[in-house]
Amino acid sequence: MEETKSPRVKICCINSVEESRFAIRCGASALGFVSEMPSGPGVISLDLIANIISSVPPAVSTFLLTSKQSINEIIKQHNHCRTNTIQIVDRLIEGTHKDLKKNLPGISIVQVIHVTGEESIEEALSIEDSVDAILLDSGNRHATVKELGGTGRAHNWNISNKIRAALKIPIFLAGGLTPENITDAIKTVRPFGVDVCCGVRTNGHLDKQKCVKFFSRVYQS
Repeated sequence: MEETKSPRVKICCINSVEESRFAIRCGASALGFVSEMPSGPGVISLDLIANIISSVPPAVSTFLLTSKQSINEIIKQHNHCRTNTIQIVDRLIEGTHKDLKKNLPGISIVQVIHVTGEESIEEALSIEDSVDAILLDSGNRHATVKELGGTGRAHNWNISNKIRAALKIPIFLAGGLTPENITDAIKTVRPFGVDVCCGVRTNGHLDKQKCVKFFSRVYQS
């Protein structure tokens, strides 16, 4: 996928209508909503997700972050909250990405790959033809309590750059991004989009100063 001059920005862990409107005013082209997870910040109910999404303009992408590993369970979640994108943060074990796309026509499917080493390149290549985009994050699916996002840790961006160069579909970069490191992250990986949660928050709430600085650095990259 050819890199864009300035990547799109997804603000994750949105938890209220007020936060969604603020993120959009700052320049976010996508919003992330976290459903039930084994760990990590920002989890809200499907009812609240549905309520917030009802106020989001159509031009803004809405991502349901799901840890479910069965496409039937994912479809059930989606039917409840109706986002236009599904972000799968763990590996599917019941059904395939193609099955999911067949059952949810018009809904974009984004698979998270937790970048741990060179093996992540092959993992990304193996699903390239089955999803609409890949999001590179810094979790650990093999931890005693799975870490599937929101760790606040950066991973090896050089591996992420190799993945981006090898694929023809869009790549989102996540994992420990902040106003202080986003310029280097973009220069190293050249992603289609960047995804931030903790890096623009203070005590769990969106921080105006951090958001303004983050978007300024993205636009300057």
